[in-house]
Amino acid sequence: MTAQTTTPHAAMEQDQELNDELDLAFTPIHKRCLGIAVGTVLGTLVFTITLVHMLRSPEEVYPLVLMQQFLIGYSVSLTGALIGLVWGLWIGFVIGWVFAFLRNLTLSVTAFVFHAKAELAQGRSFLDQI
Repeated sequence: MTAQTTTPHAAMEQDQELNDELDLAFTPIHKRCLGIAVGTVLGTLVFTITLVHMLRSPEEVYPLVLMQQFLIGYSVSLTGALIGLVWGLWIGFVIGWVFAFLRNLTLSVTAFVFHAKAELAQGRSFLDQI
């Protein structure tokens, strides 16, 4: 077995790669983009589920008729599927936007707290010498 030796240049490259990965991991999420993505998925899901249910068992509307309680204007029909698509887009957009906002807020507050603690730790030793 040979011992691995790292040169200062290789260590700096590894540190730079780690910093790049951390920057990417903690980059804020674009709220509007995530909202549109989640809304598109949820709207398409409601629309597709309604159409598939209508094709497989058109006489039984029971499982999906409960969505009428939450989605105003929804019914198990083609018109209802389109209304469900619009509602899914809207609800998904709100869910995605709020999730991105809360994640970005949490990361910002956490970064601020860590930064403040680091500054206090550096300043404490300086003030102790006065």
